[in-house]
Amino acid sequence: MTLESRITRLPRPFEPDRGQEARAACGWATGEVADLIDGVGGSSPYLKGLIEKESDWLEQALDDVDGGFAQVRANLEAVPFDQIGPALRQAKRRVALLIALCDLSGVWELEQVTGTLTDFADHAVQMALRAAIAHEIKRGKLPGASEDDIETAGGMVALAMGKMGAGELNYSSDIDLICLFDETRYDPDDYHDARASLVRATRTMAQTLNDLTGEGYVFRTDLRLRPDPSVTPVCMAMEAAERYYESLGRTWERAAYIKARPSAGDLQAGARFLETLKPFVWRKHLDFAAIQDAHDMRLRIREHKGLGGPITLPGHNMKLGRGGIREIEFFTQTRQLIAGGRDPDLRLRGTVPGLRMLAEKGWVPQEAAEVLTRHYRYHREVEHRVQMVNDAQTHDLPQNPEGFERLACLMGVDVAELKADLTARLTEVHDVTESFFAPDGGASDQDLPDLAQNEIVTRWPTYPALRSERAVEIFRRLRPEILRRLAQAAKPDEALVAFDGFLAGLPAGVQLFSLFEANPQLIDLLIDIVSTSPDLARYLSRNSSVFDAVIGGDFFSPWPGRDALRLELATRLAEEGDYERRLDLTRRWGKEWHFRVGVHLLRGLMDPEEAGQAYGHLAEATLSALFPVVQEEFARKHGAAPGRGAVVLGMGSLGSGRLHARSDLDVIVIYDPDGVENSEGRRPLPSRTYYARLAQALITAMTAPMAEGKLYEVDMRLRPSGNQGPVATSLTAFTEYQRTEAWVWEHLALTRARVVAGPPALAADVESFRAELLGTPREAGTILGEVATMRARIAAAKGQGGPWEAKLGPGKMQDIELIAQAASLIAGKPVRQVPRAIAQADWMPPEGREALRRAYAMSWALQIGARLVSDEALDPETLGAGGCAFLTRLTGMPDMESLRAEFEATVQAAATQIAAILPKVEDKA
Repeated sequence: MTLESRITRLPRPFEPDRGQEARAACGWATGEVADLIDGVGGSSPYLKGLIEKESDWLEQALDDVDGGFAQVRANLEAVPFDQIGPALRQAKRRVALLIALCDLSGVWELEQVTGTLTDFADHAVQMALRAAIAHEIKRGKLPGASEDDIETAGGMVALAMGKMGAGELNYSSDIDLICLFDETRYDPDDYHDARASLVRATRTMAQTLNDLTGEGYVFRTDLRLRPDPSVTPVCMAMEAAERYYESLGRTWERAAYIKARPSAGDLQAGARFLETLKPFVWRKHLDFAAIQDAHDMRLRIREHKGLGGPITLPGHNMKLGRGGIREIEFFTQTRQLIAGGRDPDLRLRGTVPGLRMLAEKGWVPQEAAEVLTRHYRYHREVEHRVQMVNDAQTHDLPQNPEGFERLACLMGVDVAELKADLTARLTEVHDVTESFFAPDGGASDQDLPDLAQNEIVTRWPTYPALRSERAVEIFRRLRPEILRRLAQAAKPDEALVAFDGFLAGLPAGVQLFSLFEANPQLIDLLIDIVSTSPDLARYLSRNSSVFDAVIGGDFFSPWPGRDALRLELATRLAEEGDYERRLDLTRRWGKEWHFRVGVHLLRGLMDPEEAGQAYGHLAEATLSALFPVVQEEFARKHGAAPGRGAVVLGMGSLGSGRLHARSDLDVIVIYDPDGVENSEGRRPLPSRTYYARLAQALITAMTAPMAEGKLYEVDMRLRPSGNQGPVATSLTAFTEYQRTEAWVWEHLALTRARVVAGPPALAADVESFRAELLGTPREAGTILGEVATMRARIAAAKGQGGPWEAKLGPGKMQDIELIAQAASLIAGKPVRQVPRAIAQADWMPPEGREALRRAYAMSWALQIGARLVSDEALDPETLGAGGCAFLTRLTGMPDMESLRAEFEATVQAAATQIAAILPKVEDKA
């Protein structure tokens, strides 16, 4: 049946011109199909792009919608394993486009939309997994496996969780998978090899689905719902997972497994595993604690960072906000958990079927089930349209009138009707679900501050840190002191929210609470940290053992310096044999020291300059100690480095030795094969290939998100020829390029370069060349003219930055750094530090140099402070009292208003001085 014959509604074009462009791309479309394409293309930039890209295919697909989907799947089956990635991305585009048209035109109801999305996700995971397993089998890496084992993935299964498990994927949904394997299929002697192979296959599968290319992506894939994801591999043995759930499984994990189902791989093995988990998920005898856990889950979600506040439509989160999708899902799952152990009929994955069955069994009033079902379907449709605009995984309603108008156009209604309907539905959902949850009935504390009555405080007993009786008992004694100290903060409500975020993320509490009880001064430190820097608070909640170091006495000791840090990390790495454990050890070590720098800056033990140097020391020590480990692991396969080895040249802020809490590392890898053409190892490589892959291995070691997170982001765009050049550059090619081909801006960048890792002899040669190349004074007019051109290009590409932006804009950090680099080139003295470099600029009047120095110092103080307290653009309105107080102390200002005025005046003075010495770009020939 054709799509046109089933159309029941049509969207309107928000941008008629774009709608006409989409219609023109489909010259074959007539009647309501043309109107549909017009409305879709005129309201969704993402779908317009798909329409234009897939117009030819779409013409036939709309003649037989069901056949179109079947053909997409059939085409995938014929694709060779090594080409599955591009094929899946093309299939995802087509599926996304056809589903959107069926949804927006009313041809399909919600369940068919989400079901088809889920069916395709299952198929995509299966195809990606088969390809990954086939590759492992072809390489002989999966013990005892043959091509016959590809279909069942060698005993591995991907369990679909969450919305995918329930067949309820949203339009731009990520997919949650737990990957397990049946260890009984393998001989005990082959267990470790089999696990390593299946872990690789899991990562390959996820990469195939995740990778974003010019052709799009398939699905964002999340593997973190597995047991204890911070320490377990991405694919683990079923027996190990079963032991975890039996001994450590929590209520939220029980709720998660309500929707779990085998999705790809060995489906029978997956079904057997889920059967073994039934006693964990569906408990026969519910006591008061289990029911209270269910209430606790609801309380944790309801007020997630303010999302449980009053319903105001702009920016309201349709998933997590008050009256949203999550409230309906949680309401349903809670009743299923309570009663499903006694009644297997309630063990349904879908939200709507679950509500229906709960009503039939008398656990939920029929009227409530009908209301929630009706609003659930509507909420999901709104969620889909919000996501269709730009294929974004968002659940937030628009923030502005234009966004609401666009959404209304996709819904096919007017804005007033949309807003009224949304408000009424959100309110009714909240009223219905709220009435089923009794508030926490703890006794009030008569002698405590008003904060004790805050709803945030009443939910503290629900958190993981307070799940044991001993933790509850200790915390009950601590609670009055914590509340009193929170009440003494500049803004108690903000301090309370910040502390709540820390407590909510704390996985266990007994040891930490005992530590606080014995050392009450730690409470002040904790409240100071959580009230000022969300990043440090998040780190604390996941790594509360760091407080042991605080008590140990050396936490507040003077900074040890680069060499001591390098030696400490190298020593610890030498004691660990496994490569991945070495990487995780480096991450833990680095994060602990990173946290220490942040606290020292926060508590005034370091000034901005000292903290910047400390962050720089830490990054350099990490690279210096880790690079030999990466080389050692690489040499296992490909032999020792041919020739003299490779060095890592730090550029930008890394080269100058001054970073902030969120700095990327700019590096260039330079090697010297010294005439050696190939490595000598099990898999020898040509020298050029060897060092290119070694450089990539180093980048992966630094950036890969592992169990302990990632170390740093690494940027290699400053290498010769930028992203078009090789990842690693030979010393000969580097020196020749710098002498004969490099642009002036590359020599400017080289003034700050410094070798931070690698063999000393080669490092000395690189530094000697840098000093020689930059050691001849240059003509000031030429250099300043190039700087003026660069400055204009940067402004055109990146803008001027906001009023609180410390890096971009006239008279700010990047501007002053350019002048400092120019001063080094002109003087023929490549000084790396900005203040010292500016001091060489005798072609600038003394008051000009002083203006630049002052502006740079203030900009840096603002930059390092802002990057510690937030990963967003600095905004005093949202920063909070603690964050504002920290920034004013760091910059020596009495308040934020004075800080802004002084900052603007200081950078303006610097900008004036810079403008006076640089030629106008338009005056250059």
